[in-house]
Amino acid sequence: MFKGLQPISYGGREVWPLIEGGKGVSATNHASSGAWAAAGGIGTVSAVNADSYDACGQPIPQVYPQKSREERHRQLIKYAIDGAVEQVRRAYDIASGKGAININVLWEMGGAQDVLHGVLEKTRGMVTGVTCGAGMPYKLSEIAAQYQVNYLPIVSSARAFNALWKRAYSKVAELLAAVVYEDPWLAGGHNGLSNAEDPLAPQDPYPRVKALRDTMRAGGIPDSTPIVMAGGVWRLDEWAHWIDNPELGTIAFQFGTRPLLTQESPIPQAWKDRLTTLNDGDVLLHRFSPTGFYSSAVKNDFLKNLEARSERQIAFSLEHAGDHQFQLDVGVKGKNFWVTRNDLLRAREWYGLGFTEALKTPDNTLVFVTADERKTIRKDQADCMGCLSHCSFSSWKDHDDYSTGYLADPRSFCIQKTLQDIAHGGDVENNLMFAGHAAYRFKTDPFYSNGFVPTVKQLVDRILTGA
Repeated sequence: MFKGLQPISYGGREVWPLIEGGKGVSATNHASSGAWAAAGGIGTVSAVNADSYDACGQPIPQVYPQKSREERHRQLIKYAIDGAVEQVRRAYDIASGKGAININVLWEMGGAQDVLHGVLEKTRGMVTGVTCGAGMPYKLSEIAAQYQVNYLPIVSSARAFNALWKRAYSKVAELLAAVVYEDPWLAGGHNGLSNAEDPLAPQDPYPRVKALRDTMRAGGIPDSTPIVMAGGVWRLDEWAHWIDNPELGTIAFQFGTRPLLTQESPIPQAWKDRLTTLNDGDVLLHRFSPTGFYSSAVKNDFLKNLEARSERQIAFSLEHAGDHQFQLDVGVKGKNFWVTRNDLLRAREWYGLGFTEALKTPDNTLVFVTADERKTIRKDQADCMGCLSHCSFSSWKDHDDYSTGYLADPRSFCIQKTLQDIAHGGDVENNLMFAGHAAYRFKTDPFYSNGFVPTVKQLVDRILTGA
């Protein structure tokens, strides 16, 4: 046992302060989460469009034949509730009364509140707590109170937590089980990097977590309420100065990337194999997500294509004015766009390379894509099923008039499509592959030498030694 590490009280029992990160669409499920809880930790079922199963035990494809986005959105919510309930029940059975089972949702996912109500209503007594980030989930505490489950907000700064606490959480303080600090420079998936923070200048998490604890203390939250360090956590011996540290109070640790490479992990073998090839720097913090948030994913062909697409971008004017003295004569088929001379020459060069279609963005720019890319982009936008509360790619919004009021952005992508595809056997080079920035360590950690893939129990036992 690693020196100083002690169990914490959670859900009426003692558990290890080790939490499985609840990763997106089908990247954590009942098998991994139930096993993590059975090993004495807190397993986390992803309630983001989780899989349901047919009579043969095969995942039910999530298809949307409905004609309108509103109808497809209602279908998506039904899939999400049915899938998450199935995953929780199976994880609870696997845990066999050990550890605890949480669910994880993204506040900015489409119909998040409806999904939470639907899942918690049907899993009473099985879910110990709800982790929730990707936005400012003010109503999380109110929903948790209705079902008497714990809630664990995910934040990336003391300032964000303070806003949540003052507006809502202080009214339901007794169910605040922990606060998850997700490091915006190190964690995989969507990150809470603010506009005031430099994506290229990572900050030391210690002072940021200390500031979070100070904010919690100012609100009267006891030091026994853990702060969960998430993002960049690999070995506990690298965090020894955080454990049993009176400045920080009780600390727990979330493992998101490391459990991807276990026998129970539901991700396809090709994804697992790709993880073992990564080098330091192969995970990119980018802003192509249709959520508008920064996010971290493996820099594969999918992300490289998005980078290249945005680089084939020029500003335009609808009038002959200023530096925009030249009428664009490629990619726009008779429409009047005025550009600079240099941009005209660039556009002609791209056109000659096969990028023959110019698509407008919400920022009064044009991006150049191939005819096939244009066809795919337009089809994906038309097929939108409303998986986000606000989607820049399709201009969908999950309430009021169902429109963000902005032009759909062709520089982004359909996140539901690509995450479902990679989780169910799709090409790992041509889909979004979320990962934390420590993923390169699979290649160098001797625990994984000679192709060894541990069970979740073996991984938890290894983590408990500090290694």
